[in-house]
Amino acid sequence: MSSGDRLSEYNARRDFDRTAEPEGHAAASDGDGLRFVVQKHDASTLHYDFRIEWDGALLSWAVTKGPSRDPSQKRLAVRTEDHPLSYAEFEGTIPEGEYGAGTVMLWDEGTWEPRCDVEEGLDKGELKMELHGERMKGKWVLVHMRSDDKRENWLLIKERDNYTGNPDTLVENNKTSVRTGRSMEGIAKGDPPADDPPVRSHAAPAFRKPQLATLVDAAPEGDDWWHETKFDGYRALVSIGKGGTRIFSRSGKDWTDTFAALEGAFDPLDCDSALIDGEVMAAEIEGSPFSSLQRALSEGGALVYYAFDLLSLDGEDLTDHPLSERRERLSGLFSGIPATAGAVRMTQHVEGHGPEAHRAACREGAEGIISKKADAPYRGTRTRSWLKVKCAKQQEFVVGGYAPSDKAERPFASLLLGAYRDGELIYRGRVGTGFSEDDLERLSRKFRGRKTSPFADVPKQVRRDACWVTPDVVAEVAFTEFTADGYVRHASFLGERRDKSAREVQDETPAEVEEMTEEATVAGIAITHPGREMFPEAGCTKLDIARHYERVGPRMAPLIADHPVSLVRCPDGIDGDCFYQKHGRKGFPEALDRVEIEEKDGGTAEYLTADDTAALIAATQMGTIEFHIWNARTDRLERPDRMVFDLDPDEGVEWRDVRQAAFDIRDHLDAMELDCGALVTGGKGIHVWMALRRISGWDRVKGFAETFARALADREPERFTATMSKQKRKGRIFIDWLRNERGATAIAPYSMRARPGAPVAVPVTWDELGALDAPDCFRMADMADRLDGPCPYAAQADRLQSIGAQAIERLEDWIAGS
Repeated sequence: MSSGDRLSEYNARRDFDRTAEPEGHAAASDGDGLRFVVQKHDASTLHYDFRIEWDGALLSWAVTKGPSRDPSQKRLAVRTEDHPLSYAEFEGTIPEGEYGAGTVMLWDEGTWEPRCDVEEGLDKGELKMELHGERMKGKWVLVHMRSDDKRENWLLIKERDNYTGNPDTLVENNKTSVRTGRSMEGIAKGDPPADDPPVRSHAAPAFRKPQLATLVDAAPEGDDWWHETKFDGYRALVSIGKGGTRIFSRSGKDWTDTFAALEGAFDPLDCDSALIDGEVMAAEIEGSPFSSLQRALSEGGALVYYAFDLLSLDGEDLTDHPLSERRERLSGLFSGIPATAGAVRMTQHVEGHGPEAHRAACREGAEGIISKKADAPYRGTRTRSWLKVKCAKQQEFVVGGYAPSDKAERPFASLLLGAYRDGELIYRGRVGTGFSEDDLERLSRKFRGRKTSPFADVPKQVRRDACWVTPDVVAEVAFTEFTADGYVRHASFLGERRDKSAREVQDETPAEVEEMTEEATVAGIAITHPGREMFPEAGCTKLDIARHYERVGPRMAPLIADHPVSLVRCPDGIDGDCFYQKHGRKGFPEALDRVEIEEKDGGTAEYLTADDTAALIAATQMGTIEFHIWNARTDRLERPDRMVFDLDPDEGVEWRDVRQAAFDIRDHLDAMELDCGALVTGGKGIHVWMALRRISGWDRVKGFAETFARALADREPERFTATMSKQKRKGRIFIDWLRNERGATAIAPYSMRARPGAPVAVPVTWDELGALDAPDCFRMADMADRLDGPCPYAAQADRLQSIGAQAIERLEDWIAGS
């Protein structure tokens, strides 16, 4: 159907002698990408018309409550007639008596990208897209609701990404036109457009992880250190460029709506694009700065953004430039901006005289200072070129439980606090004052109960009456001092921190500036740069990883000994470059053994094995995080000693479905009299594996695995695929049988994973698997308890089986029986 024919219903509904809406004519795209608009429409009921360009017209849906950036809020979107492309320019009032009479505002506009075949998506009722608007950004999906109603009902849903907002304020905080700046009332009255924001030609820079400071006990000396006041607000990166200004939290979430009070504040900056690092504070401080900020955000109070670094300007990346140069460029950008007034200000700094700067900040009631090396580049991790020196005792803690209250109106008496150290949640005392009624209600709603304590250890008198919760709430707490036992004294609650994840809250003990060592020793092996943060969000250092492999080594090493290993190395942490290393080379530690292996081309190459704890730790010194092993041992490489089915789910597959798939595969193999075990990978999936007698070659083992996988995929094509293709995997679980060919590897038991949160791959019993909430739920802190009990992997390794003629015959019978 031509676009002209598609617009016949649109034209038939309107009298163009009376309405200013454009008449529907066929039109070509302007070539700048597929457009989308959202028009706020105050007709018989207020709604938001969501329109996307496709095939010469605007596909249209009426979204009754407006879009929401909260993925749990599924907004009804009623499909309406197609509109002409020229309707994307319409803002005004449709007169009484006309179809859709009422005021129309251009509420959002931009471009969109399909994430599926559009015609197929419309036909099947699932249209995935990525939006690049001024207000709606990221991944969205329209899902058709099957019904017999005359209306064509869909749901508009936000998918999880960095633009997710919860609680959602997208509609509430955006009440003016993106084109003219007018309100609905202003459009209805015919007011002229508001002052236009600056037109910027460069694309807005993408978010990048902020640099973090190391806590020390005293300010450093020397003129090469610059010192700034430490703010007690929310860290925020501001991205300015074509399409407007976005404000990101320290973890990369789009908080532009959260900081709606800063709308337009960055317009005076004379640039085409910039990425600025700084802190959001309340404009009026009453009590503590952090409590004042919480109050301003909840009540719509004024905010101030204090800029202290410049990461890029007009398309030029400045992160490799020294701080002194970045600050000079920032100063130029802020020239003409009032230094001590307005919603956007540049921070001041002192060069040298660190102890004096710290004392002055403390006298003025500041939280402390940040000391920065003037010649250092900007790095998106925790470094020692930025140091924080605190004045008062105030920091974040993770809530791991609460003491119940004997007062009916109070949901808890006090919160039980902790912080992470070496992957364990360390108990740090309780806080029972400073809560408003809103705090009590909000926190109690967020708590998710659990049966066991999340802390490594808790005093008996505290444990007796405690109610435990999942440790995912972060509280800002002021206190007078730590007791001799390490517990906070006279603690007062200041507010909840939504800008930090619980795993980021580390048990901070100030380092002595003069003694920030560059080397540590684990099991007799020197670990250089032990404080390097390999997992910045989890606060996990290189030393933590070495200690993990020291802890699990006596169990892990015998399981993988004599198996060729491939290493995943991340010398600068998971935020830097990571790569596979399977061949040995000059300079590798002697603790890693070498073995010559013939490769496919007939030549030989030197591979590695990690046969004891020392080898695991030596590999850690080289930046290794993960260990992957062959399915054969070096003494008989052509005879596999195990078979692995890697269950790799598509992005949309729920964990419970992956878990059930593992149980079903176990049952299918059991029907063939084959006994298998399970290993949760620390990633998305599960390894279902079995130990083999070393009598069959690679071709037979791989052939059995492939035949089984393909037969299961044929039997249940809606659940499984045996093809690696991402298109074939959509909505399904890929049964990766390719792990069973010569030279392929799979994650080793008890290996860490180079993924956010520092998860560990752990073998489990089938009973344990049924109770797990995720495949990446195990952390370093869980290993002590695991090591106290028997090893499911070692038990399974004793159950040797053969892939011989009988096994193949049973497989054929199973296929025939399907």
